[in-house]
Amino acid sequence: MESTQAAAPAATAVPRVLIIGTSLTAGLGLDPDSAYPAVLQRIADSLGVSARIDGAGLSGETSAGALRRTDWLLRGPAAVVVIETGANDGLRGLDVDSTRANLRAIIGKVRRANPTARILLAQMEAPRNLGPAYTRAFHDAFGAVASAEGVGLIPFFLDGIAGVPALNQDDGIHPNAEGARRAARAMWASLGPILAAPTAPR
Repeated sequence: MESTQAAAPAATAVPRVLIIGTSLTAGLGLDPDSAYPAVLQRIADSLGVSARIDGAGLSGETSAGALRRTDWLLRGPAAVVVIETGANDGLRGLDVDSTRANLRAIIGKVRRANPTARILLAQMEAPRNLGPAYTRAFHDAFGAVASAEGVGLIPFFLDGIAGVPALNQDDGIHPNAEGARRAARAMWASLGPILAAPTAPR
């Protein structure tokens, strides 16, 4: 009897979606309920999609910082891991090769900790004032990593939001509540089908 009761929770476990992210994921300047991970949770709930969205964002973090933090974040199981990092690398004009290496190392750590987890890498962009050569190299790095590692690439989920004053806070960088809602809907376009599929990870 005890073994049957112990097995039941595993069969009905809600898939955990871990988002390793920056201030965008942390919802800097917003109420926690307005940050895009919270909006993702409401979207999933409204559609009857079983998921627990766990936003692990840290403001100001570079991809190197995310790499150092990944082991700690992966102490618990995750069915899906979204990697949202690198934006601060671009803002600081850091070496693109280093960003690429950090992203691949994070993916490697996820695979070792959770071999069955689905992994999604969020495309990030560098500001145009760093010059076309850098911004192109930075953009291309994410697609190259996704292709080399065989993970899904989430299109830039701030497309149509970044640089639009009405959708950002006064700093011109972080989305306001409406911008976060739009960002969540953009990310859901990649995340939702994975969670809603008949073979969705558990």
